[in-house]
Amino acid sequence: MKLHRTKEYNFGWLMIIPAVDILFLLIFFVLLSSNFILQPGIAVALPSSHFTLPPRANQQILSITGGSVPAIYFRDQKIALEQLGPLLERAKREGASLIIKADRSTSYDTVVQVTNLALEHGITSVSLATTAPR
Repeated sequence: MKLHRTKEYNFGWLMIIPAVDILFLLIFFVLLSSNFILQPGIAVALPSSHFTLPPRANQQILSITGGSVPAIYFRDQKIALEQLGPLLERAKREGASLIIKADRSTSYDTVVQVTNLALEHGITSVSLATTAPR
């Protein structure tokens, strides 16, 4: 005697749960890793150079925008050149190196003023950020 089911069970819908799980994990991974790929700071058009430095540990990025009135950003906050001294003192105590990301149209005088200010406040490692030539 052969027995027959009175109700048919369809377990195909259970396969969508692992697929949704994987989708959420991928979205979560992309959202977390995107913060590590982008460099913090203000977007500036950097000059190009064939020589690049490797990434450094414990770095502070100082961005200078171009234009007729350049703006200086340190730790993602807009500051005046006069306010930069105490912030650089704190960065020196933390043992941080300084990377200056200056826009192509920034005057050379502004970059030199910021570099001199960093050196006057005891930061010994000052670098200028560039991009690779195209």
